[in-house]
Amino acid sequence: MIRKTLAGATALVVAGIFSVSTAMAESSHVANKGGAHGAAKGGPVHWGYKGAGGPANWGKLSAATAICGSGHRQSPINVSGPTEMALAPIRVSYKPTQLNLVNNGHTIQANYAPGSHMRVGKRTYRLLQFHFHAPSEHQVDGRNYDAEVHFVHKSDDGKLAVLGVLFKVGAENAFLKAIWSQMPSSKGTRSDPAVMLDPNAFLPANRDYVRYFGSLTTPPCSEGVNWFLLKTPVELSRAQLERFSGIVGPNNRPVQKVHERFVLRSK
Repeated sequence: MIRKTLAGATALVVAGIFSVSTAMAESSHVANKGGAHGAAKGGPVHWGYKGAGGPANWGKLSAATAICGSGHRQSPINVSGPTEMALAPIRVSYKPTQLNLVNNGHTIQANYAPGSHMRVGKRTYRLLQFHFHAPSEHQVDGRNYDAEVHFVHKSDDGKLAVLGVLFKVGAENAFLKAIWSQMPSSKGTRSDPAVMLDPNAFLPANRDYVRYFGSLTTPPCSEGVNWFLLKTPVELSRAQLERFSGIVGPNNRPVQKVHERFVLRSK
């Protein structure tokens, strides 16, 4: 990783390096339409995490997914030696929401009712959904965590921000317990107005984070996503991890090259 000076990082932040194009809001990662399809020998290949449709081939599936292979601001990344600087704190205002789950064949996603948001500096992002990956997609110093959750947000002007939280195996996670008890075991949806989800009790008290400019981690791999990865992991039990993996299977994209990007750590 190329280390940048603090002055240079500050200048780029001020200049708006972390802006996100409106087109990202229409991507499959947020709308969860199931990903991109592409022509391949023998017929169309649907993207996935192994075989002909696996991550190594995402960029070859179609013109729409070409950036998966050619982009220089792809996610996830290995976080190693980030530049420390004073960054605006993350302030979340998440209201409890009724359980509304989707198993789309790639992950388990919880769609969120309107009214919750995350604020970083002067920008506010509305919470749309959160979903899970196991093992983690991001690495820290070359090591994957056991799992990762992505809280996906969008600002009123169409800019995306993802708040990532890492998991390590330990105690049973009460927040996940409510979700796992209703998790669809095959493609489909499940709603229960009697079950309320409240991420406020789930997020770690320490909101220090790593920030960088990246992409969606699934096809079409569109770039222009603000990533905020919390430094403090939370725990889930071995049984909870195995239940998710047994239904979804490994669903983490390998880490991508950092190239010339700034990776910043709050202090």
